[in-house]
Amino acid sequence: MIRGKKKVAGVNSDINVTPMVDVMLVLLIIFMVITPMLQKGVSVTMAKTDNPIKMPEADKEDAMIVAIMRDGKIYLNSDVVSLDALTDKVKDRLSNKPDKRMFVKADAGAKYGDVVAVVDGVRSAGVDQLGLLTEERKQGALESPASSGTKTK
Repeated sequence: MIRGKKKVAGVNSDINVTPMVDVMLVLLIIFMVITPMLQKGVSVTMAKTDNPIKMPEADKEDAMIVAIMRDGKIYLNSDVVSLDALTDKVKDRLSNKPDKRMFVKADAGAKYGDVVAVVDGVRSAGVDQLGLLTEERKQGALESPASSGTKTK
């Protein structure tokens, strides 16, 4: 046996990306689970307008939003409420707030009478300012045949 010569282990210069991939997958899963919870209230297909007014107060944590669904269901933030109980619940929630402001977001296919009844109920609860939430119509979007003024055979 030859003494004095030791076999030196080679230096491994490869980068081990497995822990980084594990961390990224965990973060991806966390964001996928949390993202739907970030939306305040319920999801509604709102009416589209050309010149909406920005209402950043509606995105605040303590903003009160009434949503009217296509089928006539009414939500106060994320709680289902009947039309009869809406006025009382709004009064209860506004009793400790100095700013009596609410926002209404109605589905584009909701009945006009349902929206009017909700606005009337909210107004009778003592709301000072009421905002109607809409989405901005995209510029260059295709118009529907009914609004374009052309006739088809």
